[in-house]
Amino acid sequence: MPGAVPQPRRAAREGSDRARVRRGRDGGPGAPRSLHILADPDILGVATAFAPLGELTLLPGRDWSPAVVRDRDALLVRSVTRIDGRLLEGSRVRFVGSATAGTDHVDRDWLAAHGVGFAHAPGSNAPSVVDYVLSVLSVFAGEDGRALADYTVGVVGCGAVGGRLVARLGALGVPCLRNDPPLARTGAGTGFVTIEELLARADVVTLHVPLTTAGTDATAGLLHAGRLGTMRRGATLINAARGGVVDEHALGRALAAGRLRAALDCWEDEPGIASELLERVTIGTPHIAGYALDGKLAATRMLHTALCSAFGREDPWPLAALAPLVPPVPERTLAPGPADACVRALVLACYDVRRDAAALAAGVNAPRAERAVLFDRLRRDYPARREFAAIPVRIGPAGDGSLHRQIAGAGFTVVD
Repeated sequence: MPGAVPQPRRAAREGSDRARVRRGRDGGPGAPRSLHILADPDILGVATAFAPLGELTLLPGRDWSPAVVRDRDALLVRSVTRIDGRLLEGSRVRFVGSATAGTDHVDRDWLAAHGVGFAHAPGSNAPSVVDYVLSVLSVFAGEDGRALADYTVGVVGCGAVGGRLVARLGALGVPCLRNDPPLARTGAGTGFVTIEELLARADVVTLHVPLTTAGTDATAGLLHAGRLGTMRRGATLINAARGGVVDEHALGRALAAGRLRAALDCWEDEPGIASELLERVTIGTPHIAGYALDGKLAATRMLHTALCSAFGREDPWPLAALAPLVPPVPERTLAPGPADACVRALVLACYDVRRDAAALAAGVNAPRAERAVLFDRLRRDYPARREFAAIPVRIGPAGDGSLHRQIAGAGFTVVD
Protein backbone atom coordinates (compact mmCIF):
# COMPACT_ATOMS: atom_id res chain seq x y z
CA MET A 1 0.00 0.00 0.00
CA PRO A 2 1.20 3.56 -0.67
CA GLY A 3 1.61 5.99 2.20
CA ALA A 4 -1.20 7.92 3.85
CA VAL A 5 -3.15 10.59 2.03
CA PRO A 6 -1.48 13.96 2.64
CA GLN A 7 -3.60 15.68 5.25
CA PRO A 8 -4.40 19.40 4.94
CA ARG A 9 -3.23 21.58 7.76
CA ARG A 10 -5.86 22.17 10.41
CA ALA A 11 -7.95 25.18 9.51
CA ALA A 12 -6.87 28.20 11.51
CA ARG A 13 -9.22 29.34 14.23
CA GLU A 14 -10.95 32.42 13.00
CA GLY A 15 -10.62 34.45 16.13
CA SER A 16 -9.32 34.27 19.65
CA ASP A 17 -11.31 32.26 22.17
CA ARG A 18 -13.06 35.46 23.16
CA ALA A 19 -13.26 37.88 20.30
CA ARG A 20 -15.60 40.34 18.67
CA VAL A 21 -15.56 39.96 14.93
CA ARG A 22 -16.33 42.75 12.47
CA ARG A 23 -19.78 44.26 12.52
CA GLY A 24 -22.09 43.96 9.55
CA ARG A 25 -23.53 47.21 8.27
CA ASP A 26 -27.12 48.20 8.82
CA GLY A 27 -28.92 48.95 5.58
CA GLY A 28 -31.33 51.77 4.84
CA PRO A 29 -35.04 51.91 5.69
CA GLY A 30 -36.65 48.49 5.40
CA ALA A 31 -33.34 46.63 5.32
CA PRO A 32 -32.75 43.78 7.79
CA ARG A 33 -31.13 45.10 10.92
CA SER A 34 -27.68 44.04 12.05
CA LEU A 35 -27.95 40.97 14.29
CA HIS A 36 -26.10 40.39 17.54
CA ILE A 37 -24.80 36.83 17.39
CA LEU A 38 -22.86 34.84 19.99
CA ALA A 39 -21.03 31.79 18.68
CA ASP A 40 -18.65 29.07 19.76
CA PRO A 41 -15.35 29.71 17.90
CA ASP A 42 -14.89 25.98 17.27
CA ILE A 43 -17.73 25.93 14.74
CA LEU A 44 -15.86 25.61 11.47
CA GLY A 45 -15.98 28.76 9.36
CA VAL A 46 -18.23 30.59 11.81
CA ALA A 47 -16.56 34.01 11.51
CA THR A 48 -16.50 34.02 7.72
CA ALA A 49 -20.07 32.76 7.44
CA PHE A 50 -21.81 34.84 10.13
CA ALA A 51 -19.91 38.07 10.70
CA PRO A 52 -21.51 39.67 7.60
CA LEU A 53 -24.91 39.28 9.29
CA GLY A 54 -24.07 41.64 12.13
CA GLU A 55 -21.99 41.82 15.27
CA LEU A 56 -20.48 38.44 15.97
CA THR A 57 -18.87 37.58 19.33
CA LEU A 58 -16.87 34.39 19.68
CA LEU A 59 -16.65 32.75 23.10
CA PRO A 60 -15.94 29.10 24.02
CA GLY A 61 -19.19 27.33 24.73
CA ARG A 62 -18.24 26.23 28.24
CA ASP A 63 -17.80 29.89 29.25
CA TRP A 64 -21.33 31.07 28.45
CA SER A 65 -23.59 32.51 31.16
CA PRO A 66 -26.97 34.27 31.36
CA ALA A 67 -25.19 37.64 31.46
CA VAL A 68 -23.24 36.82 28.30
CA VAL A 69 -26.27 35.74 26.24
CA ARG A 70 -28.78 38.31 27.55
CA ASP A 71 -28.50 40.87 24.74
CA ARG A 72 -27.95 38.49 21.83
CA ASP A 73 -30.42 37.82 19.04
CA ALA A 74 -28.98 34.45 18.08
CA LEU A 75 -26.73 31.77 19.56
CA LEU A 76 -24.60 29.28 17.63
CA VAL A 77 -23.54 26.38 19.83
CA ARG A 78 -21.92 22.98 19.99
CA SER A 79 -22.78 20.07 22.27
CA VAL A 80 -20.66 21.48 25.12
CA THR A 81 -23.22 24.23 25.85
CA ARG A 82 -26.41 23.38 27.70
CA ILE A 83 -29.30 25.40 26.24
CA ASP A 84 -32.23 25.77 28.64
CA GLY A 85 -34.21 28.24 30.69
CA ARG A 86 -31.41 28.75 33.18
CA LEU A 87 -29.25 30.19 30.42
CA LEU A 88 -31.89 32.00 28.37
CA GLU A 89 -34.51 33.26 30.85
CA GLY A 90 -34.84 37.04 30.48
CA SER A 91 -32.71 37.21 27.33
CA ARG A 92 -33.73 38.57 23.95
CA VAL A 93 -32.47 35.45 22.14
CA ARG A 94 -34.83 34.52 19.31
CA PHE A 95 -32.84 31.79 17.57
CA VAL A 96 -30.51 28.97 18.63
CA GLY A 97 -28.52 26.96 16.12
CA SER A 98 -26.53 23.87 17.12
CA ALA A 99 -23.80 22.60 14.80
CA THR A 100 -24.55 19.04 15.89
CA ALA A 101 -26.67 16.11 14.81
CA GLY A 102 -27.77 15.34 18.38
CA THR A 103 -29.92 17.66 20.47
CA ASP A 104 -29.79 16.20 23.98
CA HIS A 105 -27.95 19.35 25.17
CA VAL A 106 -30.92 21.50 24.15
CA ASP A 107 -34.24 21.89 26.00
CA ARG A 108 -36.32 22.09 22.85
CA ASP A 109 -39.58 22.19 24.78
CA TRP A 110 -38.45 25.35 26.60
CA LEU A 111 -37.40 26.98 23.33
CA ALA A 112 -40.73 26.17 21.69
CA ALA A 113 -42.73 27.41 24.69
CA HIS A 114 -40.88 30.74 24.61
CA GLY A 115 -40.98 31.30 20.87
CA VAL A 116 -37.27 30.73 20.29
CA GLY A 117 -36.44 29.25 16.91
CA PHE A 118 -34.15 26.24 16.79
CA ALA A 119 -32.12 24.46 14.13
CA HIS A 120 -29.46 21.79 14.18
CA ALA A 121 -27.54 19.74 11.62
CA PRO A 122 -28.93 16.20 11.41
CA GLY A 123 -26.93 14.01 9.08
CA SER A 124 -24.14 16.51 8.54
CA ASN A 125 -21.53 14.34 10.23
CA ALA A 126 -23.01 10.95 9.32
CA PRO A 127 -20.42 10.00 6.65
CA SER A 128 -17.62 10.91 9.07
CA VAL A 129 -19.05 8.68 11.81
CA VAL A 130 -19.37 5.80 9.36
CA ASP A 131 -15.72 6.32 8.38
CA TYR A 132 -14.84 6.10 12.09
CA VAL A 133 -16.65 2.78 12.51
CA LEU A 134 -14.97 1.34 9.42
CA SER A 135 -11.59 2.37 10.85
CA VAL A 136 -12.40 0.64 14.16
CA LEU A 137 -13.53 -2.51 12.35
CA SER A 138 -10.38 -2.48 10.21
CA VAL A 139 -8.20 -2.26 13.32
CA PHE A 140 -9.97 -5.15 15.02
CA ALA A 141 -10.02 -7.28 11.87
CA GLY A 142 -6.25 -6.90 11.64
CA GLU A 143 -5.80 -7.82 15.30
CA ASP A 144 -8.12 -10.82 14.98
CA GLY A 145 -6.72 -12.05 11.68
CA ARG A 146 -10.19 -11.96 10.12
CA ALA A 147 -11.77 -10.43 7.06
CA LEU A 148 -14.42 -7.77 7.53
CA ALA A 149 -17.03 -10.12 6.08
CA ASP A 150 -16.24 -12.66 8.82
CA TYR A 151 -18.04 -10.46 11.37
CA THR A 152 -21.78 -10.20 11.90
CA VAL A 153 -22.38 -6.55 12.79
CA GLY A 154 -25.42 -5.45 14.78
CA VAL A 155 -26.40 -1.84 14.05
CA VAL A 156 -28.59 -0.28 16.74
CA GLY A 157 -30.24 2.81 15.27
CA CYS A 158 -30.60 2.92 11.49
CA GLY A 159 -31.14 6.61 10.83
CA ALA A 160 -28.72 9.03 9.18
CA VAL A 161 -25.62 7.28 10.51
CA GLY A 162 -26.77 3.70 11.01
CA GLY A 163 -28.53 3.56 7.66
CA ARG A 164 -25.39 4.68 5.85
CA LEU A 165 -23.31 2.20 7.83
CA VAL A 166 -25.57 -0.71 6.89
CA ALA A 167 -25.33 0.30 3.23
CA ARG A 168 -21.53 0.47 3.28
CA LEU A 169 -21.14 -2.77 5.19
CA GLY A 170 -23.53 -4.45 2.78
CA ALA A 171 -21.42 -3.27 -0.15
CA LEU A 172 -18.42 -4.89 1.55
CA GLY A 173 -20.26 -8.17 2.06
CA VAL A 174 -20.53 -7.78 5.83
CA PRO A 175 -23.66 -9.42 7.30
CA CYS A 176 -25.74 -6.93 9.32
CA LEU A 177 -28.48 -7.16 11.92
CA ARG A 178 -30.62 -4.05 12.28
CA ASN A 179 -32.51 -2.76 15.31
CA ASP A 180 -34.57 0.42 15.21
CA PRO A 181 -38.08 0.11 16.73
CA PRO A 182 -39.30 3.61 15.70
CA LEU A 183 -38.15 3.08 12.12
CA ALA A 184 -39.58 -0.43 12.02
CA ARG A 185 -43.00 0.91 13.05
CA THR A 186 -43.04 3.29 10.09
CA GLY A 187 -42.83 0.33 7.72
CA ALA A 188 -39.61 1.70 6.21
CA GLY A 189 -38.11 -1.60 5.19
CA THR A 190 -38.16 -5.07 6.69
CA GLY A 191 -35.76 -7.38 8.45
CA PHE A 192 -35.43 -5.54 11.74
CA VAL A 193 -34.71 -7.66 14.81
CA THR A 194 -35.21 -7.09 18.51
CA ILE A 195 -32.30 -5.73 20.45
CA GLU A 196 -32.19 -8.98 22.44
CA GLU A 197 -31.75 -11.01 19.25
CA LEU A 198 -29.16 -8.59 17.91
CA LEU A 199 -27.07 -8.71 21.09
CA ALA A 200 -27.17 -12.50 21.19
CA ARG A 201 -26.09 -12.97 17.56
CA ALA A 202 -23.73 -10.11 16.69
CA ASP A 203 -19.94 -10.28 16.82
CA VAL A 204 -19.88 -6.46 16.80
CA VAL A 205 -22.56 -4.16 18.19
CA THR A 206 -22.40 -0.52 17.10
CA LEU A 207 -24.68 2.17 18.53
CA HIS A 208 -26.14 5.05 16.51
CA VAL A 209 -29.15 6.28 18.48
CA PRO A 210 -29.94 9.68 20.01
CA LEU A 211 -29.95 10.03 23.79
CA THR A 212 -33.56 10.24 24.94
CA THR A 213 -35.01 9.80 28.41
CA ALA A 214 -38.77 9.52 27.86
CA GLY A 215 -41.20 7.42 25.88
CA THR A 216 -41.39 3.81 24.75
CA ASP A 217 -38.13 4.09 22.83
CA ALA A 218 -36.04 5.95 25.42
CA THR A 219 -32.37 5.18 24.87
CA ALA A 220 -30.82 6.30 28.17
CA GLY A 221 -29.30 3.17 29.68
CA LEU A 222 -30.29 1.14 26.63
CA LEU A 223 -27.40 -1.24 27.18
CA HIS A 224 -27.79 -1.91 30.88
CA ALA A 225 -26.06 -4.67 32.82
CA GLY A 226 -28.64 -7.29 31.86
CA ARG A 227 -28.36 -6.62 28.15
CA LEU A 228 -24.58 -6.37 28.21
CA GLY A 229 -24.62 -9.78 29.86
CA THR A 230 -26.42 -11.30 26.86
CA MET A 231 -23.75 -10.24 24.37
CA ARG A 232 -21.59 -13.02 22.99
CA ARG A 233 -18.37 -13.63 24.89
CA GLY A 234 -15.57 -11.85 23.05
CA ALA A 235 -18.00 -9.55 21.20
CA THR A 236 -17.09 -5.94 20.48
CA LEU A 237 -19.11 -2.87 21.45
CA ILE A 238 -18.69 0.39 19.52
CA ASN A 239 -20.38 3.51 20.89
CA ALA A 240 -20.29 6.53 18.59
CA ALA A 241 -23.72 7.74 19.72
CA ARG A 242 -23.95 9.21 23.25
CA GLY A 243 -22.33 8.14 26.51
CA GLY A 244 -25.59 7.78 28.43
CA VAL A 245 -26.80 5.03 26.13
CA VAL A 246 -24.51 2.52 27.90
CA ASP A 247 -24.27 1.67 31.60
CA GLU A 248 -20.57 2.46 31.98
CA HIS A 249 -20.16 0.73 35.34
CA ALA A 250 -21.58 -2.52 33.94
CA LEU A 251 -19.48 -2.18 30.81
CA GLY A 252 -16.36 -1.63 32.90
CA ARG A 253 -17.03 -4.85 34.79
CA ALA A 254 -17.54 -6.79 31.54
CA LEU A 255 -14.29 -5.41 30.13
CA ALA A 256 -12.38 -6.18 33.34
CA ALA A 257 -13.64 -9.76 33.21
CA GLY A 258 -12.53 -10.11 29.60
CA ARG A 259 -16.05 -10.83 28.38
CA LEU A 260 -16.22 -7.95 25.91
CA ARG A 261 -14.04 -5.58 23.92
CA ALA A 262 -14.99 -1.93 23.40
CA ALA A 263 -14.29 1.11 21.28
CA LEU A 264 -15.84 4.23 22.80
CA ASP A 265 -16.03 7.69 21.29
CA CYS A 266 -18.84 8.93 23.57
CA TRP A 267 -18.76 8.92 27.37
CA GLU A 268 -20.79 9.89 30.39
CA ASP A 269 -19.59 13.00 32.21
CA GLU A 270 -17.66 14.45 29.28
CA PRO A 271 -15.10 15.96 29.42
CA GLY A 272 -14.16 14.48 32.82
CA ILE A 273 -14.49 10.89 31.70
CA ALA A 274 -13.80 7.91 33.96
CA SER A 275 -10.13 6.90 33.91
CA GLU A 276 -10.99 3.30 34.88
CA LEU A 277 -13.12 2.84 31.78
CA LEU A 278 -10.63 4.61 29.52
CA GLU A 279 -7.97 2.21 30.76
CA ARG A 280 -10.09 -0.84 29.97
CA VAL A 281 -11.35 -0.02 26.48
CA THR A 282 -9.31 -1.14 23.50
CA ILE A 283 -9.97 2.12 21.65
CA GLY A 284 -11.05 5.31 23.41
CA THR A 285 -11.43 8.59 21.54
CA PRO A 286 -12.57 12.09 22.61
CA HIS A 287 -15.98 12.33 20.88
CA ILE A 288 -14.49 13.02 17.46
CA ALA A 289 -16.10 10.35 15.27
CA GLY A 290 -18.01 13.01 13.34
CA TYR A 291 -15.14 15.49 13.14
CA ALA A 292 -14.23 15.31 9.45
CA LEU A 293 -13.92 18.81 7.99
CA ASP A 294 -16.53 18.11 5.33
CA GLY A 295 -19.24 17.35 7.89
CA LYS A 296 -18.30 20.30 10.08
CA LEU A 297 -18.66 22.73 7.21
CA ALA A 298 -21.91 21.10 6.12
CA ALA A 299 -23.27 21.77 9.62
CA THR A 300 -22.20 25.41 9.47
CA ARG A 301 -23.97 25.83 6.15
CA MET A 302 -27.16 24.28 7.52
CA LEU A 303 -27.13 26.77 10.42
CA HIS A 304 -26.44 29.68 8.06
CA THR A 305 -29.49 28.75 5.97
CA ALA A 306 -31.68 28.34 9.06
CA LEU A 307 -30.59 31.59 10.72
CA CYS A 308 -31.08 33.62 7.54
CA SER A 309 -34.55 32.13 7.16
CA ALA A 310 -35.44 32.84 10.80
CA PHE A 311 -34.56 36.53 10.47
CA GLY A 312 -35.72 37.09 6.91
CA ARG A 313 -32.21 37.51 5.54
CA GLU A 314 -31.03 36.61 2.05
CA ASP A 315 -27.28 36.70 2.67
CA PRO A 316 -25.51 34.23 0.34
CA TRP A 317 -23.34 31.41 1.58
CA PRO A 318 -19.72 32.65 1.14
CA LEU A 319 -18.60 29.60 -0.82
CA ALA A 320 -15.41 31.08 -2.25
CA ALA A 321 -14.21 32.38 1.12
CA LEU A 322 -14.85 29.07 2.88
CA ALA A 323 -13.56 26.72 0.17
CA PRO A 324 -9.97 26.78 1.51
CA LEU A 325 -11.20 25.11 4.70
CA VAL A 326 -11.92 21.91 2.74
CA PRO A 327 -9.38 21.90 -0.10
CA PRO A 328 -9.26 19.11 -2.70
CA VAL A 329 -7.44 15.98 -1.54
CA PRO A 330 -4.62 14.69 -3.77
CA GLU A 331 -5.45 11.59 -5.74
CA ARG A 332 -3.90 8.36 -4.53
CA THR A 333 -3.16 5.20 -6.47
CA LEU A 334 -4.02 1.82 -5.03
CA ALA A 335 -2.04 -1.25 -6.03
CA PRO A 336 -4.43 -4.12 -6.80
CA GLY A 337 -4.62 -7.02 -4.40
CA PRO A 338 -7.11 -9.06 -2.36
CA ALA A 339 -10.18 -6.85 -1.93
CA ASP A 340 -10.58 -7.14 1.84
CA ALA A 341 -6.92 -6.43 2.55
CA CYS A 342 -6.95 -3.49 0.12
CA VAL A 343 -10.05 -1.98 1.72
CA ARG A 344 -8.70 -2.26 5.26
CA ALA A 345 -5.28 -0.91 4.32
CA LEU A 346 -6.83 2.03 2.45
CA VAL A 347 -9.18 2.84 5.34
CA LEU A 348 -6.34 2.91 7.86
CA ALA A 349 -4.02 4.83 5.53
CA CYS A 350 -6.64 7.55 5.24
CA TYR A 351 -7.88 7.50 8.84
CA ASP A 352 -6.32 5.36 11.55
CA VAL A 353 -8.42 5.70 14.70
CA ARG A 354 -5.52 4.47 16.81
CA ARG A 355 -3.85 7.87 16.54
CA ASP A 356 -6.83 9.53 18.22
CA ALA A 357 -6.96 6.77 20.83
CA ALA A 358 -3.28 7.19 21.69
CA ALA A 359 -3.73 10.94 22.20
CA LEU A 360 -6.53 10.42 24.72
CA ALA A 361 -4.85 7.45 26.43
CA ALA A 362 -1.91 9.72 27.27
CA GLY A 363 -4.07 11.26 30.00
CA VAL A 364 -5.41 8.06 31.53
CA ASN A 365 -3.49 8.51 34.79
CA ALA A 366 -3.96 12.27 35.05
CA PRO A 367 -6.24 13.82 37.70
CA ARG A 368 -9.84 14.23 36.56
CA ALA A 369 -9.52 17.99 35.99
CA GLU A 370 -6.44 17.54 33.82
CA ARG A 371 -8.11 14.70 31.93
CA ALA A 372 -11.07 16.97 31.21
CA VAL A 373 -8.77 19.69 29.89
CA LEU A 374 -7.04 17.16 27.63
CA PHE A 375 -10.39 15.86 26.33
CA ASP A 376 -11.52 19.37 25.37
CA ARG A 377 -8.14 20.30 23.92
CA LEU A 378 -8.06 17.24 21.68
CA ARG A 379 -11.46 18.18 20.32
CA ARG A 380 -10.62 21.87 19.94
CA ASP A 381 -7.27 21.24 18.22
CA TYR A 382 -8.35 18.19 16.25
CA PRO A 383 -6.15 17.71 13.16
CA ALA A 384 -7.68 17.97 9.73
CA ARG A 385 -9.47 14.81 8.63
CA ARG A 386 -11.45 14.32 5.45
CA GLU A 387 -14.40 12.11 4.67
CA PHE A 388 -13.55 9.07 2.58
CA ALA A 389 -15.83 10.42 -0.15
CA ALA A 390 -13.48 13.40 -0.56
CA ILE A 391 -10.53 11.10 -1.28
CA PRO A 392 -10.10 10.15 -4.97
CA VAL A 393 -8.62 6.69 -5.49
CA ARG A 394 -7.22 5.35 -8.74
CA ILE A 395 -6.85 1.57 -8.88
CA GLY A 396 -3.94 0.10 -10.81
CA PRO A 397 -4.57 -1.41 -14.25
CA ALA A 398 -4.64 -4.98 -12.95
CA GLY A 399 -7.53 -4.22 -10.58
CA ASP A 400 -10.78 -5.98 -11.41
CA GLY A 401 -14.35 -4.79 -11.15
CA SER A 402 -14.81 -6.45 -7.77
CA LEU A 403 -12.03 -4.37 -6.23
CA HIS A 404 -13.50 -1.20 -7.76
CA ARG A 405 -16.87 -2.02 -6.22
CA GLN A 406 -15.37 -2.77 -2.81
CA ILE A 407 -13.38 0.48 -2.67
CA ALA A 408 -16.41 2.50 -3.79
CA GLY A 409 -18.57 0.57 -1.34
CA ALA A 410 -16.28 1.58 1.48
CA GLY A 411 -17.11 5.19 0.64
CA PHE A 412 -14.15 6.33 -1.45
CA THR A 413 -14.41 8.09 -4.81
CA VAL A 414 -12.96 5.78 -7.45
CA VAL A 415 -11.57 7.62 -10.49
CA ASP A 416 -10.88 6.08 -13.92
